[in-house]
Amino acid sequence: PYTIQLILVSISCAVAIAVPLGCYSAMRRNSLVDQVAGVVTVATIAIPSFVVAVYALLIFAVTLRWLPAIGAGNGFWDGPIHLVLPGFAIGIGWVGYISRLVRASMLEVLGENHVRMARSFGISEWRIVARYALPLAILPTVTILGVGIAWLLSSAVFIEVVFARPGIGALIVNAVHTRNYPIVMGVVLVSTFLIVSATTLSDVINAFLDPRTREKL
Repeated sequence: PYTIQLILVSISCAVAIAVPLGCYSAMRRNSLVDQVAGVVTVATIAIPSFVVAVYALLIFAVTLRWLPAIGAGNGFWDGPIHLVLPGFAIGIGWVGYISRLVRASMLEVLGENHVRMARSFGISEWRIVARYALPLAILPTVTILGVGIAWLLSSAVFIEVVFARPGIGALIVNAVHTRNYPIVMGVVLVSTFLIVSATTLSDVINAFLDPRTREKL
């Protein structure tokens, strides 16, 4: 539960930041904002999540003491506070991936005929993006999120060790140290089930989001 909670928080925060950023970059193509966003997102992709975790821990937990350093916390308020740093460490890389993908998909969709027709009717650009372009541009993002669950699980292993959080990461590290092979095999089996389930779910969501596919269902 702790690992799934961490992954869901990371994905939610990454999507909430990356999708508007990718849409805005596509609407302001080749502008200063687009170029700066491109440099920042490439940097977030290049930096490993465990490096981000270590520096975030040193800055926000050790130096500034704004956020807790280790553990999962207890209670209504304490638990979410303990998710901020590990969720940021995992999600920051996905902001770069998703925003670049949304930007590329949005540019492709904005050049299609139905978008040009909507512009000819005098519909505002933001409404065109939200109503006609985004539902199609978001489809590759849903696909990559389903496939990327394996990357998220591997990142969660490192992040849970850095922040001393309970979960699959801490469980498999302790099992390897104690040579508890049944636990290792169980973790691998559960991880495989999660990856297959996430990939299948992303395909189902894509089928419902895509108007072309939805008409055939």
